[in-house]
Amino acid sequence: MKRILVILMAVFMLQAGIGFTQEKVARPTDEQLKKILADFDQYAAKAMDDWKIPGMAVGIVQDGKTIFARGYGVKALGGDNPVTEKTIFQIGSTTKAFTATLAAMLVDEGKFNWDDKVVHYAPDFMMFDPWVTREFQIVDLMSQHSGLPGYAADALFSVGFDRSYIRQALRNIKPVSSFRAKYAYQNGLWLVASQLIEKYSGKTYEQDLKERIFDPLGMSDSSADMPSFLKAKDVSGLHVDEEDKILALPKNWGFLDWSYVAGPAGAINSNIVDMTKWLIFQMNNGKVNDKQLVSEANMQVIHSPKTIVGLGSPVHKNVFYCLGWLYQEHSPFPIIWHNGGTLMKTMVAYIPEQRIGVVVLSNYVTELPELLAFRFFDQYAGKPVEDLSAKALAEQKKKKKEMKTKKPVAPRNPLAAMPLDRYAGKYFNEVYSTVTISVVDGKLILDIGPKKVKMSLKHWDKDIFAVNWPIYGFEQESGFAGFQVNPQGKVNGVILDFLNQDDDLGVFKRIGSEKAVPK
Repeated sequence: MKRILVILMAVFMLQAGIGFTQEKVARPTDEQLKKILADFDQYAAKAMDDWKIPGMAVGIVQDGKTIFARGYGVKALGGDNPVTEKTIFQIGSTTKAFTATLAAMLVDEGKFNWDDKVVHYAPDFMMFDPWVTREFQIVDLMSQHSGLPGYAADALFSVGFDRSYIRQALRNIKPVSSFRAKYAYQNGLWLVASQLIEKYSGKTYEQDLKERIFDPLGMSDSSADMPSFLKAKDVSGLHVDEEDKILALPKNWGFLDWSYVAGPAGAINSNIVDMTKWLIFQMNNGKVNDKQLVSEANMQVIHSPKTIVGLGSPVHKNVFYCLGWLYQEHSPFPIIWHNGGTLMKTMVAYIPEQRIGVVVLSNYVTELPELLAFRFFDQYAGKPVEDLSAKALAEQKKKKKEMKTKKPVAPRNPLAAMPLDRYAGKYFNEVYSTVTISVVDGKLILDIGPKKVKMSLKHWDKDIFAVNWPIYGFEQESGFAGFQVNPQGKVNGVILDFLNQDDDLGVFKRIGSEKAVPK
């Protein structure tokens, strides 16, 4: 009987992808690793050129040490200032893992528990559904299963609203799925997590990062505020795509602040030297220089699956969201990773069993950082490697071509609009507050948010106007504004479809109509 149980356990372990088969996977020898790194170096440089990325930096760690750190290309397109391992990049949503780690420290200190109700610590916290409000636990703030539409109301970060307003706006966003039933990526809820961190640390989120993580880890070049980014001397520039042409943006780009408003969801500035220290700390389960900054138990909470992201993919298999990390099944071992995107792209990933990790920072948004990490892991494990970069680039070009064919075409004989002053006025909804539409030089102009961000409305057909947002200094097509007009020709509202996100977040009622109740 005992022998049968042992056999059954062995079969289970093999089916689960753990146990005996994993122990047989050999690590590369020093000589093999040297060749792997040389090949990776060449591949990364060529792939960066193929994707037309101006600059990039890569760091690789093994067994608690950095074994590879290099910059590629230039900080700004058209310049000759090279990227180095010390060049600062925005790391975007990989900031979330830092926030989860700060929360874990406070759990260790007994300030709160993961399963405590949020309203016990933040009485002003509220979701659309009262039951969800009552049941929302601290762990739910960082697990991406709130029931809200994905990326709900993210435009709030760009148009001038502050963190306090955005936290309050969450209560007015209608859910699109049951609480804890479905994965949907959020940024706003991380502001609530930081609110709790600040309340029980007695310091700002940025101070906590510096004193609790950056300083102990020796991340001396890292920060989480816009002035530090602007003052940095060795810093990468921002780049965007305009109709397949890459453009460099000025360092003081007018919307640079959005990721810093997002703060705990995506504010950190860092470089390869510092980020490899961070990755080593995570791989060491919260320990640095023989000091345990976070308990191993709570590091396990951070790195463990909480929400199903996707099941059954033939390429990536099963993927789960943890707390600021993703857990992805992979052969021969699972990968823990997270990416980040502002106008830069970041990938941080590691394989616990092999004690190997990768950081990729780039100054243009593409899929390459993730592809480089996954390719390196396969190569390190001795698996046949594919040209993931070429394959993904070909697929991207195909999709771009398809998108151009699906691009809305203006009607040849559009129905005339009403006189433009009939559309002018103030419009309100409970998430984005009041927008103002005015007639300026014979054109409709919409402004939104405390920044009074201006968007031009170009007539399309009857009461529909194309929205153009010059976010990058040039006209950027941003969807449509559809005015709601009653049979008597009175405008009662407007729908901004680029704000809708699976719900009615973009529906604004005209102030003065019976349903508009501005606060």
